[in-house]
Amino acid sequence: MTLIFNREQYVGLLAKYQPKVIETQEEYQQALKVVEYFVFKQKRSREELALYDLAVILVQNYEAKICPMDDWRSQSPTEMLQYLLQTSGKKQADLVGVIGSSGVVSEVVNGKRSISKSQAKKLGELFQVSPSLFI
Repeated sequence: MTLIFNREQYVGLLAKYQPKVIETQEEYQQALKVVEYFVFKQKRSREELALYDLAVILVQNYEAKICPMDDWRSQSPTEMLQYLLQTSGKKQADLVGVIGSSGVVSEVVNGKRSISKSQAKKLGELFQVSPSLFI
């Protein structure tokens, strides 16, 4: 059984969230909240998935402007974390308590442990980027 895309529901979502090309840090933070909401929502409708996909594209477009890393979209979550640590001046020790113990932090930073959704959310808040970079 295929689900039908409900245009009225999608228009309602668009009216509520009003997605647009991100030009400022404030707009970026607002878009991150939308992305974060949908990342952690348990059951998303087709319309919500469509808005989520659009919001991710808008966030990634803005991040590409402010984070001029060569082909950053092809980077793994671990590589993104390492890059953000390097460019932000933060150290692994700064992640202790944010995403776990020093052992967990070391495993995550070295790619021996994947980043969970809750850790991605916390890392997104810490670095002020989309949690989707870490998933």
